[in-house]
Amino acid sequence: MNKAFVRESDHDDEDDGAPEAPTLPSGFRNYITPAGRDALRSELLDLIDRQRPEVVGVVSWAASNGDRSENGDYIYGKKRLREIDRRIRFLTKRLESAVVVDPALQEQRDRVFFGACVSFLRNGEGPEEVTIVGVDEVDAPSRRVSWIAPVSKALLRATLGDEVVLRTPAGEDLLEIVEIHYPQP
Repeated sequence: MNKAFVRESDHDDEDDGAPEAPTLPSGFRNYITPAGRDALRSELLDLIDRQRPEVVGVVSWAASNGDRSENGDYIYGKKRLREIDRRIRFLTKRLESAVVVDPALQEQRDRVFFGACVSFLRNGEGPEEVTIVGVDEVDAPSRRVSWIAPVSKALLRATLGDEVVLRTPAGEDLLEIVEIHYPQP
């Protein structure tokens, strides 16, 4: 059947271009901690120095085996190579736009700023603790939240003992700050 009548393209195995990490809202800077920058740089170097050459070797070997249309190693390898190249481009752009903020150098240690580890009571219950980090460093199980997350926005610039309101889909929560600390320089 002619391709004009079916939903196929010449690039059926291409990825759909879906974003692989949260994008920053326009006008926002890409703040990141030194540890976050180092983790991104380490991942980038691993992709460039180890993973990509391994996949290129597999694809070259698979291509030399002849018919590529039914060669699983070749097809999967090419797909994996596109994924690696996309991730390399993403990490390179993120690192170029990164504004490194070292929380250990924070002078106003009695206020909540980027990099702060904050303990708070939610509606009198708790305590809960979050660390405010960059969008590329978010880790929910470790309670590392983005500085643009609603809870972070509610906490930013508050001081010890302050009560701030966090608006959620379920209503409003009252957060009372009980501890603020930063990494030691």
